[in-house]
Amino acid sequence: MSVAVIGVGAIGGLVAAELLAAGADVTLCTRSPLDRLVVERDQHPRDFATHALTDPAHAEAVRFVVVALKAQDSASAAPWLARLAGPDTTIVVIQNGVEHDARLSPHAVVPAIINTAVERLAPGRLKHGSGDTLTLADRPGAPEFAALLDGSIINTALETDFTTAAWRKLFANLAGNPLTTITQRRSEVFQVPEAYELARTVLEEALPVGRAEGAQLSDDDPQRTMDFLSALPPHVGSSMLYDRLNGRPLEIDPLVGAVIRAGRRHGLPTPRAETLHALLTALP
Repeated sequence: MSVAVIGVGAIGGLVAAELLAAGADVTLCTRSPLDRLVVERDQHPRDFATHALTDPAHAEAVRFVVVALKAQDSASAAPWLARLAGPDTTIVVIQNGVEHDARLSPHAVVPAIINTAVERLAPGRLKHGSGDTLTLADRPGAPEFAALLDGSIINTALETDFTTAAWRKLFANLAGNPLTTITQRRSEVFQVPEAYELARTVLEEALPVGRAEGAQLSDDDPQRTMDFLSALPPHVGSSMLYDRLNGRPLEIDPLVGAVIRAGRRHGLPTPRAETLHALLTALP
């Protein structure tokens, strides 16, 4: 099975390496040449020679395309998809947030979220800390893609209620990413009572918004999210923190902005999310 991966950062690189480990034929679609993909971790490290393209004009249709660009960069997938997507192609979009379909319209996609902590150390070099679950919306093509990862360290799950799954992942991003990024601290920041309480109240505010969007969230979801964040090893950072530390654009709008937009659609106030959005936007 041929697979093209658009966006070979932390998530795209990890997924590409695990597809290679499982024996898939993988083409990397990158801005700059990349001839090696290395994943550092205590067990099952990866080190592969890679086939990479930097010009969409050289791409040909494949059976699967993985779009793992940052959500705000989704538009840059268009020239690649114009060449890679044929009538039988399944497009898997692995991104944070809850607006996967809108970002890649008019293409039909399989939305996906991944729960993992992975840091991009340099182009083609990653450090995988924890987490290995890829959740895919149960749509046509998803089971076949999941099967490609058999034999890798990534565990796949097909989800019929992807809206709820995506909002639960968004809860972790909404509480975890802004606070680590603003404070430039890792998960140990949630041991600070004031930071913990701020994160919890942001989630309480977002709870009715997610429900209004159709997510089957329970009253316990905010606390479960905080229990998860508080239990992370203290050295674990967030993707947004890593982006700030490396001078890359921040995923503010797809995460915090998505909650604000949904709140406005349903007439629900989101003052704490708006405050976090303003603080993140004002960062140098």
